[in-house]
Amino acid sequence: MCGIVGAVNLPEKEGFVRRANALQEHRGPDHQGEWHDAWVSLGHQRLSIIDLSERSNQPFEKHGLVIVFNGEIYNYKELRQKLERDRATKFRTTSDTEVILEMYFEYGVAALQEVLGMFAFCIYNSPTRSLFLARDQFGIKPLFYTFQRDGFAFASELKTLSCLPGLRKEVCGKALVSCVNYSWVSGCETMFSGIYKLPAATYMEIDSNVKSASRIFWEVPTPREKGSLPELVHQLQGKLEGSIQRHMVADVPVGAFLSGGLDSSLICVLAQGAGSRLSTFTIATDQADKNIEQMPDDERFASALARSQGFDHHELRISPRIVELLPAMVRTLDEPLGDPAAINTFLICQEARKQGIKVLLSGMGADEIFFGYRRHLATLLTGYYRELPFFSRNFLEWGGPLLPVRLGKYGLWPFRWAKRFLHFASLPLGQAYMRSFSYYDRRDLGMLLLPHLRPCIDQVDDEFTQIFSSKFSEDPVNQICHTDLHLFMQGLNLTYTDRASMAASVEVRVPFIDKEVISFAMGLPGTFKFKKLQGKYILKKAAEKYLPRDIIYRPKASFGAPIRAWISGI
Repeated sequence: MCGIVGAVNLPEKEGFVRRANALQEHRGPDHQGEWHDAWVSLGHQRLSIIDLSERSNQPFEKHGLVIVFNGEIYNYKELRQKLERDRATKFRTTSDTEVILEMYFEYGVAALQEVLGMFAFCIYNSPTRSLFLARDQFGIKPLFYTFQRDGFAFASELKTLSCLPGLRKEVCGKALVSCVNYSWVSGCETMFSGIYKLPAATYMEIDSNVKSASRIFWEVPTPREKGSLPELVHQLQGKLEGSIQRHMVADVPVGAFLSGGLDSSLICVLAQGAGSRLSTFTIATDQADKNIEQMPDDERFASALARSQGFDHHELRISPRIVELLPAMVRTLDEPLGDPAAINTFLICQEARKQGIKVLLSGMGADEIFFGYRRHLATLLTGYYRELPFFSRNFLEWGGPLLPVRLGKYGLWPFRWAKRFLHFASLPLGQAYMRSFSYYDRRDLGMLLLPHLRPCIDQVDDEFTQIFSSKFSEDPVNQICHTDLHLFMQGLNLTYTDRASMAASVEVRVPFIDKEVISFAMGLPGTFKFKKLQGKYILKKAAEKYLPRDIIYRPKASFGAPIRAWISGI
């Protein structure tokens, strides 16, 4: 896990890269490197995970190619063997960086089809004065870019590009509306007009005239897996075990987040079986806060599993004092992002780093691909709601706003969810799903915005509609999962995870967000994911081989903070 930066055909490009290395040092405290010629300047910040020696420092040069690479290639050993066998390639390091460069040298763009991992990289071809940039299939690793005058620049963080000399810092209207509506920035825009995110599963080529061309190199497959439930459960277990084996590849110790819920518990148990004693980390909250939020006792489940499995377990108790971190978190996140899980992630990564852990596994992604969020269920229930007699719906919509969400020191989460549900229950499926994770309808959103920003509402709506209607129209479960993969997971979860973890100089790996696992999961008909009003059905069946039932079938908990309790002063 690292940071990358580059500037092409721009004045002060060397000075910009030098400043960028300092700005992004937290992404790679082990080494900061630079490479320059008359046309391009490249920079790299290294967090040493694989091949810890200086020979693998970057920028890395070979065959007239120079690479700066952020991420991990989990099947790099297999790819190295392929190159040695088929191309007689000679290596001078044991790093995945050199493997990526050699794969591109031998196979070009086709190399991206064989890579399993998370990555954002740039390869500069010195003889042709051209760049090749690519980002992994799911946007796990960030890559921002901008065209300025007759030049081009890229970086791992928005704050870095915002320091580019001569950059006009104008707010992007569509990004602003997206942020107000979702509390995070969707799509390929950023909060600054003219700075963009390279889309997931996309590569970009920049020629010697600074002209660009982009192509998508991978798409989520449509359902194709066939077999009985027991057969598919067995296959899923194999996919998960294989992913964990890949994600444990490192020359430093690997730890894990452990919330005591299904996803993180499954990851931890599989990881313990794949390596040495696992260090695990969980967040704890006070009982009074839990009462207000109606939060489950995560740390009790996490502690019990840790004892039974022999994990080296660490518990961090959070309190309202974490608001003192807000100014630093605003800088860390770069863009407005309204999820307190970012602070939890930073605190856990900070503690892991103190314990000598550079790599943590996370259960992120399981809810998106296996239909695990409460709003998923709520969206499907809108179909039943719309079939109710008119007078019943009218009565519920009249009485819903009157429901209390708290009595004394105890929160009433069923009433809180019911009130939220009634805001979108009468809408068609796609609109209902969008409203399930947005804060305003079109009318209310328009009232919040200045007139010149209101047309951007259509841009945000069109973006959602295009993704929602692009695949799985006959399978609403997978239609929702597919939309989450492209919007919610990339725009929110992966974004805060990368920023918060790298602020603590820790790499977070996400075994569920794996090409093989997601290809299998999205190849399953939705009926295997949602059954008997239960989400993640097939994942829970697969987990029965590894986990106790009280963890598998406990109510879902969020990885957040008790904000309501803290605001109320309890």
